[in-house]
Amino acid sequence: MESSTKRVELVPAKRRALILEHLRVNGAASIQELADTIGGSQSTVRRDLEHLVEKGYLERTHGGAHLLQPMRATFERETSVNAQLQHAEKAAIGQEAALRLSARDSVIFDSSSTVMEAVRAAAERDLPLTVVTNSLEIADFAADIKSWRIILPGGTVRPGYRHLAGEPGESFIKTLHADLCMTGASAVTGTLLTETSLEVASLKRAMISSARKTILLVDSSKFTAPGFCTLSDISEIDEVITDEGISQDALLSLRSAERKVTVVSASALPASGRSQL
Repeated sequence: MESSTKRVELVPAKRRALILEHLRVNGAASIQELADTIGGSQSTVRRDLEHLVEKGYLERTHGGAHLLQPMRATFERETSVNAQLQHAEKAAIGQEAALRLSARDSVIFDSSSTVMEAVRAAAERDLPLTVVTNSLEIADFAADIKSWRIILPGGTVRPGYRHLAGEPGESFIKTLHADLCMTGASAVTGTLLTETSLEVASLKRAMISSARKTILLVDSSKFTAPGFCTLSDISEIDEVITDEGISQDALLSLRSAERKVTVVSASALPASGRSQL
C-alpha cells in the first residue's frame, strides 16, 4: 500500500482529478473525506477546492464541495486535469484505436486527451506514419519517433491550451485527403457531437471532411448534455470507441445510427498502461 507521505506528493492535476472523480461517483464529500481520498492534508484539499471552484468545476458547501451539474455549455476542463480524468479508460480506448493503424497510413490526430493516448499506443507499434495534428503536445511527443513524418497545420495557440486553431491551419486541413482521422468531442448527446469552442468545432469538422475514415474516441463521461456548438452528427463518423461505463441508452442511440461501436474495458489494460492516480 502507498503511504500517505507518498500520496501527498501527487502533482496538483492528479490530486484535482482524484477529487473530481470522487465527487462524480459520490455527488458530494467533506474536506476530511477528500483528504483521505488523495492521502493529503485538509489544507491541501482546501487549496485544490479553491482552484476547482475558481475554474468552474465545483460549488463549495459547508465543510466540503459538490460538482456543478450540468456544467455550462462553454465549460472547458483544464488540459492537465482533463488528461488525468478517467485515465485508465482513455488509455484502453487509445490502445484499441492504435490497432486501426497500418504502415504508411496518413492520419489526422486532433488535440483531445483520449487521442493522445492513441498516439502513445501507436508509437509502441513502430509503424511508419504521416501524422497531421493541431496538438503541440502530440507534435512534441511524436517528434522523437523516427518513422513518423509530423505536419503541423498552423494557426493560433489558444490561451491556456496546447493546441492550434483557426487560420491558416483550417484552410490547410481542407486540402488534405488523409486515410484516417482520430478525434474526440466535448459531448455526445444521442447522435449529436458538440464542442465548447466555435474555433475548435470548425477545425474538427475540417479534419473529419479531409479523411476517408473517422474514428471518434470518447470515454463514457462524454455522453452528457450538449456543449455550446455542434461539431457533427454521428452519421459522419465511421466508428466510435468508448469504455464500458457507457449507459445502455447512449449505446442504443449510437447503434440505432448504424455506426460501428467498440466498447473496451479499462480492467483489460496491462498494469503498465493504467492510470497511476
